[in-house]
Amino acid sequence: MNDTLSPGRILRLSVLTIGAIVFLAPYIFMISTAGKAQSDIFSSSLSLIPQTWFYVENFSKALSRVSMGSLLLNGVVVCGLILIVQVVVAIPCAYAMAKLSFRAARLMMALVMLGLLVPIHATALPLYVAFDKMSALNSYFALVAPFSISVFAIFLFLQFFRGIPDDLIHAARLDGMSETGIVMRVIVPNAWPAITAFSIFSVVAHWNDLFWPLIVVTNQAYATPPLGLLYFRAAEAGDDYGALMAATLIITLPLVLAFLFAQKRFVEGITMTGLKG
Repeated sequence: MNDTLSPGRILRLSVLTIGAIVFLAPYIFMISTAGKAQSDIFSSSLSLIPQTWFYVENFSKALSRVSMGSLLLNGVVVCGLILIVQVVVAIPCAYAMAKLSFRAARLMMALVMLGLLVPIHATALPLYVAFDKMSALNSYFALVAPFSISVFAIFLFLQFFRGIPDDLIHAARLDGMSETGIVMRVIVPNAWPAITAFSIFSVVAHWNDLFWPLIVVTNQAYATPPLGLLYFRAAEAGDDYGALMAATLIITLPLVLAFLFAQKRFVEGITMTGLKG
């Protein structure tokens, strides 16, 4: 029997389709609500198709009631700075533990594993006190600095670098390359799938983060997208859920587009353990 019509394949596709619908249901509901009038949202009939199309009105409210451009710009700046610093720090650390022999390698690996167990909530209070003492609250520095070192990035790159053949590293050393040159000219070009995969994890986590910005930011000029939605809901929108869903759609759309653009690299970064054949 042709594999394309086999019962096993049909079952797998059915399960994946049901799973996709379940995970997409909140987003579909958000798109539907963003186009409804207030009376339509609270009507007794739960219809996904708006009876009266209010997309223009709701999106106009979302763009006019808060500085949506400023929120998106802050999100890009904060996530971009965090990602750049994390990658710049994590790649040399992971390379050293994966390809260099030194006494503290096992200790560093244990510290990385221990770091994975420590949530930001456990360090929030001392970090807040430290930034307050430095008068650094309400700044990009306060939003970026606590996440500049990512133990998850070090661990992910470490596993990826272990799959790179040692012969390639030895050949680069015989050609006279320094360790820095090897990292820049050998490791990084082959690590783009892992870097892309981590970039998606990092950007999604910090774009959606509300906990830390809510602690260190009181000036709306530095508000990140989730914090801006909180201001939008509390101060401006009230019970106007159509406008609130329109604002949420605007803020989440960049993440969806970024993932769709980078999904091939993301899958490669998760599944690959070394160089392509």
